[in-house]
Amino acid sequence: MIKHKDHFHGSDLEKIEEVYGIKKEDITSFSANVNPLGISPKLRSSLIDHIDAITSYPDREYTSLRRRIGAYVGAPAESILVGNGSTELISLFIQMEHPKKALILGPTYSEYEREISLGGGTSLYFPLKEEDDFVLHPEAFRTALNESIDLLVICNPNNPTSTAISQDSMRKILDECKRYDIFVMVDETYVEFAPDAAAVDSIPLTHFYNNLVVLRGVSKFFASPGLRLGYAVTGNADLLKYINTHKNPWTINSLAAVAGELMFSDEEYIRKTRELIHRERTRCYEEMKGWGTVKVYKPTANFMLVKILKEGVDADVLFEHAIKRGLMIRNCSTFPFLDERFFRFCFMSPEKNTELLNCLHELL
Repeated sequence: MIKHKDHFHGSDLEKIEEVYGIKKEDITSFSANVNPLGISPKLRSSLIDHIDAITSYPDREYTSLRRRIGAYVGAPAESILVGNGSTELISLFIQMEHPKKALILGPTYSEYEREISLGGGTSLYFPLKEEDDFVLHPEAFRTALNESIDLLVICNPNNPTSTAISQDSMRKILDECKRYDIFVMVDETYVEFAPDAAAVDSIPLTHFYNNLVVLRGVSKFFASPGLRLGYAVTGNADLLKYINTHKNPWTINSLAAVAGELMFSDEEYIRKTRELIHRERTRCYEEMKGWGTVKVYKPTANFMLVKILKEGVDADVLFEHAIKRGLMIRNCSTFPFLDERFFRFCFMSPEKNTELLNCLHELL
């Protein structure tokens, strides 16, 4: 049986191959939260035509790419910063803010706490409550904010709970943070999967709040983690100027810059992705809701958090059962406030989702 410290993540296919003797090519990762459609067809068919881009340095300002991103998200190009994946931008903004005390909405992605700690800061967590189905109540949350906090970190929709904060609620949170001079970093890695992305999109709020930065990337929605392309949007011109004068030039390569322009303009791919995820999210949620042996939390992103209610079965047992079929789920007991009864899986093709549901139902 796998021990707590040995839990696998979505990118750990080589470790799975070594431990279980299963070729990584034969594993379907329901843990990585990546778009099951794969990369944009427009990108696949056109990138080879731009291969000569690698013979020259990228534009230091990434002007064309930032304009394309601006058109995609509805923000001016001058408010956009690109980086080597959203992970680099998380690190960059935390380094620039250098918080002594940060508040993180949890359970959530561990990289936030790690980066804050590397800078000598302390992280506190505001827990999303299980009895509220991990949905945030803004009024209760606002009471946790005070002048001792320098930075607030929110993943929206949140990983692993798949719950989301509406734009109206985010505005109330930002008002309170403004009062206490708290900078707010919102990670919107999964926002494009939401049923109504506009309702939870914080980028429009960057026009009104200079204490806000919104981060996104192409790893999940555009199925391109290997490109290492991320972007940030903020209305704080002074912060952007400071970062641009301190960061390394050419943080992303020429092909990644070209690829970004192609994928952000592939409207048919974007539409098909949203339609597929919406259908499969609804189907999986409704089916598992009727099992009686699990508690499913209504998902907003392209994955769902599940609590095991059946005696004698935990996330380790379920992981072992599924991985032997080449199906990889995520044991969530490494997330703050969650235990060995919680697991997460993302939505793949209808056929693969059916295969996973049948596999899980054998034990649940």
